[in-house]
Amino acid sequence: MRLTLLPAIDLRHGKVVRLTQGDAGRATVYSDDPVRQAREFESQGAAWLHVVNLDGAFGEASQNMAVVREICRAVRLPVQFGGGLRDERAVSQALELGVARVILGTVAVKEPHLVKSLAPKLGDKLAVGIDARGGMVAVEGWVAASELTSQELAGRMMDAGVLRFIYTDIGRDGMLCGPDLSGAKTLQALGCKVIASGGVGSLDHVADAARACVEGLIVGKALYEGRFTLRQAVSVVESTGA
Repeated sequence: MRLTLLPAIDLRHGKVVRLTQGDAGRATVYSDDPVRQAREFESQGAAWLHVVNLDGAFGEASQNMAVVREICRAVRLPVQFGGGLRDERAVSQALELGVARVILGTVAVKEPHLVKSLAPKLGDKLAVGIDARGGMVAVEGWVAASELTSQELAGRMMDAGVLRFIYTDIGRDGMLCGPDLSGAKTLQALGCKVIASGGVGSLDHVADAARACVEGLIVGKALYEGRFTLRQAVSVVESTGA
């Protein structure tokens, strides 16, 4: 299985930002033109885009949904989207904007019946985000802790019909220290598909993920900080094989 790279576009008040360890108070703005950024990633060989509505994740109203629509119209790439999708209406609206896959996070913990209802209908169009701090799942835009471990949540969601998870080690997010591939592989051993996120800082990290045979890898800050280009990362995946 060849690794799929998903460059991240995190939206805060209509701008492209990156947070450090999920802290809204530690945001760096990288662009005020998300659509141009999406087109740039497409030109460098992206196969997917990972777009997050941070305002929605923090429970705030914003103009970001209009931006998501513009991104979907501007590129030919499938868009994976999450952030604040906490009921069936919000999920439907996101799909109507043109996104190819929605990510549910907080509701997977707080309203598992909703996931159980949506999973059979959406199939591959649905993923559940598992954001962990110290092995425990965090919710509400990472500001609140749950009493579930990553494996417990994954097991429950798989029983509900979920096929794919986005796994993030919050402590590594934005730190450029490398993703938690061990944690991602532990989840994947349960029989699901896993996209790893958080901490990618070098092309070696990309190669490690390709060799680990996880399904995908989300890359954000390293691209915006110029550690490497997406085109270089795509080349590493192709040369590593798997």
